Amino acid sequence: MTESAESSEPPRPRLVVPRRDLDRLHRRAEFLRELEEAKALRDRIAPRRARVRRLREAMRRATYHH
Repeated sequence: MTESAESSEPPRPRLVVPRRDLDRLHRRAEFLRELEEAKALRDRIAPRRARVRRLREAMRRATYHH
């Protein structure tokens, strides 16, 4: 791409997020990572329970017709 073609494109606006919201988003992301870790640990510790949970979720999805 040539320099003249790049300069003809409008500049992309930057997303400005207030510091408070940024902190909240970081905490939320950390919480979700830890939650996934905890679920994975629980599934490793109790594989039968995890398998039953997955089967129940699949049955719930299969019987819900909307």
